[in-house]
Amino acid sequence: MGKLNETKRYSVIRDAVHGDVYLSHEELAILDTLEMQRLRGVKQLGTAYLIFPGATHSRFEHSIGTLFVTQQLIDAINLNFELDPRRNLGIGEGEARVIRAAALIHDVTHIPYGHNFEDQSGMLPRHDSPERFVAMLSEETELGALLRNLDLAEDVLRILAPGATNDTTPPYWSQVLSDTICSDLCDYLARDAYYTGLNLSVDPRLVNYFKVDRESGNLYIDLAKRNLLREDILSEIVRTLEARYYFSERVYYHHAKVAAGTLIAHAVEIALVGGAVTDLDLFTQTDDSLVTLLRNRAGRLDAEDSRRVLSLLNRFQRRKLPKRACVYPRYENAEAQEQFVGRFFARGQFAERSKTEFRLADLLRFATGSEVDVLLTCPAARMQLKEVETHVRWPGEGGVRPLAEFADRVPRLADLGRSYRDLWKFYVFADSDDPAVLLRLQELAADEFDSAENQYSLQ
Repeated sequence: MGKLNETKRYSVIRDAVHGDVYLSHEELAILDTLEMQRLRGVKQLGTAYLIFPGATHSRFEHSIGTLFVTQQLIDAINLNFELDPRRNLGIGEGEARVIRAAALIHDVTHIPYGHNFEDQSGMLPRHDSPERFVAMLSEETELGALLRNLDLAEDVLRILAPGATNDTTPPYWSQVLSDTICSDLCDYLARDAYYTGLNLSVDPRLVNYFKVDRESGNLYIDLAKRNLLREDILSEIVRTLEARYYFSERVYYHHAKVAAGTLIAHAVEIALVGGAVTDLDLFTQTDDSLVTLLRNRAGRLDAEDSRRVLSLLNRFQRRKLPKRACVYPRYENAEAQEQFVGRFFARGQFAERSKTEFRLADLLRFATGSEVDVLLTCPAARMQLKEVETHVRWPGEGGVRPLAEFADRVPRLADLGRSYRDLWKFYVFADSDDPAVLLRLQELAADEFDSAENQYSLQ
């Protein structure tokens, strides 16, 4: 490996959201690895561009933005340390180097449309599982080899893959990147708002309030001043969490985005189960190359599966999205949700889901004479819901504790938790826009899922 240019301390990248972002020569070398460059071809919001045409920004841009916000947090932590060194800790240059590197590569294990396979079907383990990071940072990858050359690999793994090594790190190392409110969240909220064109009301100065507690090593926000509650800061925290919910409702779980994701997810699942592709094949793909791979490998499947994969890909590329026949939201199906998840979510349930889809399609063909592809989508019970783990110092309370422990004093937090849980929906989609066919499928689904209540009206 060539020697890095030690004389060049940093370079500047112009980012659409944050403006100038300064990167060290090491960070530029990290960006130039094959694994990081792949992220240019992986859209941050997956299939959302089919609903919001501007949402074509990539995980590569988000990685740079997360680095920028990470440095903002480090600067705030160090300033607050200088103001109160007895209570707080600062972050030294060596620590900052590690945390910035982890911020830059935190999304490197993402695969194209990955949330559809991980959170909406359970076909693959989550992108942030320790095993995925260990493999990505192994000596066999260009990125892993570089990080080892820079003596960063082990420390970065401790941040991104807790439990993968026996060594521990201070809590704030990972909390800067992956807490409920963190550099990752602050960047993707601002970035997703910019590229979808949706209004976002979050004060970016919130990052200025972060500190590191000397006693526990936790990143926290100080809500106490002269033993009084800082309502202004608490309101900004809640507004940030409300913005996250707003985007979940409007973008991340938009029904058309779910429908598009269902097409590509089903194509991948059929190919995986049929042996046409492997998990490892997916880890090196971009959005475009994944579709090409599936097309090229479809011939390895039996005739019916091959036909179905190609049909799903054609509809996806032409934006011919399946239509909703039934929607079973959690807020009317709290008890049925557990049954749906147990029956249909996770890789081991692919056979059961496919059997149910084919049975409904057969009954529909018998009842209407129409050849219709029926697709079921059952996300994980908690989807991407996180409790409010960000630590705070509450007036009159000793030490710092997760904000979730004070939910009884902040009613809006409890409301947000319920609202998040109620975003969960089980869908029955159909490749038809004929109202009569959809209505008949709705009736058939009512018999199939007789313990659940469909809330979607076709009238």
